[in-house]
Amino acid sequence: MLILLFLNTFFLPGQENRTESILNEAANHLARRNFDAALELFDTLPPEEAEKTAIKIMRASILNSAGRTAEARRIADGIIALDSGDTDALMVLADAAAIDNRDRDRRAFLDRIIKIDPANVRALNDLGNISIRNRNLRSAAGYFDRALGADPESGEALVGRASVHRYNGESRNAERLLNRAISLYPGWARPLHERARLYMSSVYYADALEDLTAAVKLEPDNYWMLVDRGIVLMEMNRKEEALAGFNRAISIAPNIFMAYVYSAGIKDELGDYEGAERDYVILARLNPEYYYAFEGLGVIRMRNRQWASARDAFLDAYKQAPREYSYAILAAINWMRAGRQTDPKQFLSQVLRTAPRDSLDYAILKLFHDLSGDADVVMKVEAEVNIHTKSRMLFYIASYYDIRGNKTLADRYYLMIRDLDAAVSIEWRLNEAILKERGLVKENKK
Repeated sequence: MLILLFLNTFFLPGQENRTESILNEAANHLARRNFDAALELFDTLPPEEAEKTAIKIMRASILNSAGRTAEARRIADGIIALDSGDTDALMVLADAAAIDNRDRDRRAFLDRIIKIDPANVRALNDLGNISIRNRNLRSAAGYFDRALGADPESGEALVGRASVHRYNGESRNAERLLNRAISLYPGWARPLHERARLYMSSVYYADALEDLTAAVKLEPDNYWMLVDRGIVLMEMNRKEEALAGFNRAISIAPNIFMAYVYSAGIKDELGDYEGAERDYVILARLNPEYYYAFEGLGVIRMRNRQWASARDAFLDAYKQAPREYSYAILAAINWMRAGRQTDPKQFLSQVLRTAPRDSLDYAILKLFHDLSGDADVVMKVEAEVNIHTKSRMLFYIASYYDIRGNKTLADRYYLMIRDLDAAVSIEWRLNEAILKERGLVKENKK
């Protein structure tokens, strides 16, 4: 911690006991992220101590941590007005710019630092991380290499350079650097997390899980480590354990959408439809562009025969993905079930203008629009050789006959879908629910 670093170098033995005591107490508050309490202690420092540059830098750094960047900048600007080459003050300004999402200013301050001090490891690492985020891997590699040249044991540089190797597909080099970082800093979770991501990309899930379990033990409240651990558990088909991890992540950061993606899917798969629906609703609110959330809501509400709500969900999905014609068709099916069979006619007219005329999607859309011509459409669908496409289209035909009151034909096509055994689509899942509801589920042979 910055305060403790300065304590070891700033005071002479036996002097400034009161100041040292205050700063130690402030450090304890910082460890608990109680920034306001730490800053209040700075107000109790003797005036001659409070005016020292090192103390000002510490105070400005804490102000940045508290999100009070304007105050931090005022302190740093005052220092630089007297000494334009003070790299600690420039770093305060760079950190303030990062917090305020002023990336160009941050980069400018970091560049100034390395011009003054070409071996400034912190600035080089920050520039490397910026370059990674901008997908400028060559530039990132250069910064991290320079940082390692200045300090071969820099943990940030080791992890950053390993990330560049991972993105470049150089897994052995990445693993070598991460192994070194883990050996040097066994109490640091990040290199374990990065090595786990390396193992995940190489499908070494058991190794990834071992690293993530160790990382979460070190940082039990780290959202992204919990999410990655849950993903690995899902890949290992340990869904209940994965769900517990996603739920933990959600409790830590309920306004980040990623964990809901997986928790909703697992709950849906395990039959907890109420829980899945709650997650899909939150997911749709947090990230409206993620149309799979609306898809999930549509399927659940269609299962529950909530036709109007299912229609609205599929319409929302179609708005976000206007080339996914299955959403338009499912919206029309639910629209018809919720009211009159002609209700979605105007909507279908609009969709037909964008659908390729030679596609089966177009044929199905026109069938629901015209409410006639089913024989020709059935012939086209039955001639389809891709079983996944054929399964989807058969579901729409079965639904058409169902809505039109021909239950016998509807059941015939629902059963044909089952026999295709193409269990990858939402239509397949809906079909399975209908078969169960109608008592048409195939019994397992003994």
